[in-house]
Amino acid sequence: MRIRRTCAAAALPLALVVAGCGGGGGDTAATTPAPKLPRSLAQAWAQQADQISAALAAGDGCTAQTRASALRTQVTEAVSERKVARRFVEPLVGAVSSLPDRITCTPPAPPPDTKHDRPHGHGKHGHDKHDGGD
Repeated sequence: MRIRRTCAAAALPLALVVAGCGGGGGDTAATTPAPKLPRSLAQAWAQQADQISAALAAGDGCTAQTRASALRTQVTEAVSERKVARRFVEPLVGAVSSLPDRITCTPPAPPPDTKHDRPHGHGKHGHDKHDGGD
């Protein structure tokens, strides 16, 4: 439960930034263009945030962590390539930078080792039938 709340808290700024990006504005946008985040990036990142949340809701922390790492890498690359307006950099980077580290990946337990459950060619007491000198 703690992980889902943490993810939701971190994803909220991302969702707010993404919701305000790439869209048209009113009269203000006509006189002064607002800094934008390309709509394609905003939509892709919003979809990835949804996938992270879905993986966490399904109890799959490993998938959520992998997707959160990929999202962090994409945001970092977009920022370094100056595809993100300065006013969005801090909320975006803040939302995704520590997200993968706050998700716990607990891999499933390996299947039981069945080779120890099988006889090894030894008799009941661990001795081979041929041990007694025939």
